[in-house]
Amino acid sequence: MISGKRLSKEFYTRDVLDVAPELPGKYMVIRLPDGIFGRFQVIEVEAYRGAEDKACHACKGRTPRTEIMFHKGGRLYVYLVYGMYWMLNVVTGEENIPQAVLIRGVENYSGPGRITKSFGIDRSFYGEDLDISERIWFEDTGARPVFKTGPRIGIDYSGEFWKTRPWRYYI
Repeated sequence: MISGKRLSKEFYTRDVLDVAPELPGKYMVIRLPDGIFGRFQVIEVEAYRGAEDKACHACKGRTPRTEIMFHKGGRLYVYLVYGMYWMLNVVTGEENIPQAVLIRGVENYSGPGRITKSFGIDRSFYGEDLDISERIWFEDTGARPVFKTGPRIGIDYSGEFWKTRPWRYYI
């Protein structure tokens, strides 16, 4: 089993466009529903960059749903879509600069809804501090895979400029 070093708060408190391309290749470590820890390489993410990004939830301002995005990086932003799928996001950046990275894929699990369903991630993970959590965190094993970029998925509502940003990173 590959083991690595837990990512520090400093990793997450950088701009989302610096953090997101570095997450593919890192490992998500999570306590699975059966109590056993699993380790899964991150293979696909998307960056959402604050109030100016029309695809980012924070573009509508600070709300109870987006509150955690306005905190210092290193926390989880988890929200429900279509009334049935939880989305797992890692908050990045400094306080009051709302940014997050959506985890779209980890090895053997493609699709953000499949990830959260398979691993039992729900609203109870909202605000989780990745620096001290005993049920989920990310690790660096030193791997530096080559990644590709592309436009984010499913955000046509945000307009041509925002939907074409190459802010999806995948290996």
